Amino acid sequence: MTDPDETYDPTRHPDLLRWLGERQDAHGRWAEQTSHADVLDFTPASLGVLDGLVRETAHSMEEITARRMTPFVQGAIWYVGEVFCRHQAMAWKYIPDIVSGELEPFFGAAGETSALDHPCVGVPDDPESYLYPLNMLRRILLTEDEVGNPVEETLSSIFANPFDEDDEDDDEELDPAGGWG
Repeated sequence: MTDPDETYDPTRHPDLLRWLGERQDAHGRWAEQTSHADVLDFTPASLGVLDGLVRETAHSMEEITARRMTPFVQGAIWYVGEVFCRHQAMAWKYIPDIVSGELEPFFGAAGETSALDHPCVGVPDDPESYLYPLNMLRRILLTEDEVGNPVEETLSSIFANPFDEDDEDDDEELDPAGGWG
């Protein structure tokens, strides 16, 4: 982990830029391998197709986390983020841990997974605005909340209300390990 200095631009982290280029270059192959290349067109409606593919690939939040370095999940993370960037006026970011203020190793493959070892998307000039595409993929696999109530979240429902603006409890603390999204 390293501390970012005051000039740190979360949209210009070298590992983020490298990863974005790799994902963009690999997108055509990734889409073809899903057998849905014709409908994975970066529209909000296409999130429903990806939602189904993720549910076919993994059955729990832990499973999608364990597979986060696989080509399918890496492509899905990038795809979800791109849809938000293109249709919600967001930008890719790689932000420091909100508790420690340090930058985790980018997609650190060894050891325990940090929720913040991967990129997020957010409003470009708002440091408080961020959504983690990997966490969105994890959330759609959640079947019940912490008190046992059923949960039926989809990528489309997250897209429709990305920051849960209808929540009554705006003062609720975020789980630093989970972030928004």
